[in-house]
Amino acid sequence: MENILVVDDDQKIQEMLFEILTDKGYSVTCVGDGKKAVAESFKQLFNLALIDIHLPDMEGIELISKLRKSEPEMIKIIITGYATLDNSIEAANKGIDGYIVKPFDPRKLTSLIDSKLKEQRKKIQFDEKKVAEYIELRHSWMANANLKK
Repeated sequence: MENILVVDDDQKIQEMLFEILTDKGYSVTCVGDGKKAVAESFKQLFNLALIDIHLPDMEGIELISKLRKSEPEMIKIIITGYATLDNSIEAANKGIDGYIVKPFDPRKLTSLIDSKLKEQRKKIQFDEKKVAEYIELRHSWMANANLKK
């Protein structure tokens, strides 16, 4: 089961996202500010974070940089009611994986999440395959080296 971190200071948004995402089978943790989000990211592994662009203690863009330190592979999606060209460009430059404008269509949001998590699963499988191939190649090389002795 994939874990999703919701970071939004609006309790109603948290509740709505919790309901939508748990109904889809995801494990969801909700927090209301950036400091709590960072603390949670050190307690457990999250596959994806939905981050409000304006938080009480920091901007969502700043939080993205902080979360990258604890979980570099976490998918980060900004949710905002204040979409501007400037903040979308800044978010893109900071490495976000998606951008959703409030009010949002729950089906579009879950479709984006599903798509991003599918990409993440494929990358993990690819990485695991590459590690297995390396181990096999290394084992073969070591066996051949031992035969030559």
